[in-house]
Amino acid sequence: MRFLIALSAACLLFALAGCGASRDDDIRQWMLEERNQTRPKVDPIPAPKQFKPEAYTNAAAIEPFSKEKLTQALKRDSSQAVANGALVAPELARRKEPMEAFPLDAMALVGSIFKAGQPVALVKVDNLLYQVKQGSYLGQNYGKVMKISETEVTLREIVQDAVGEWIERVATLQLQERSK
Repeated sequence: MRFLIALSAACLLFALAGCGASRDDDIRQWMLEERNQTRPKVDPIPAPKQFKPEAYTNAAAIEPFSKEKLTQALKRDSSQAVANGALVAPELARRKEPMEAFPLDAMALVGSIFKAGQPVALVKVDNLLYQVKQGSYLGQNYGKVMKISETEVTLREIVQDAVGEWIERVATLQLQERSK
């Protein structure tokens, strides 16, 4: 029991010693001096730039929303439409062939043969085999067969580009290997 009393008295003495005068007064004094001496450095704000108005120099040009400008644009567009129409007009006037009902990516070239000295491509669509010769039409983009080789059929297609103009492009139908 004496031991417990002595231990509690020792703990009480240590606790009271911690509450006594502190020896870090010199550190507190140094921190206070540094705080008082330190001044933040703030750069001054630059003066605003002087605004200089510019004179409008295109006053003599054609106004962009005038009737003259619109008339010029319509004439240019109509001449382009006539030129584009000339490219697709013969295709619209002729009778469609049976192979034009299928998209080109649904077709598969499975072989080629020679018939009467002319190359003929064997094209498979919906499990049916068709014979295609040069000058025939394939696909939904007015694709005309231009050349037939052992490994591919080359077509000339007429399609619309991003701005709606009719252009010609070359497409090919490659020989498909037999799948098991």
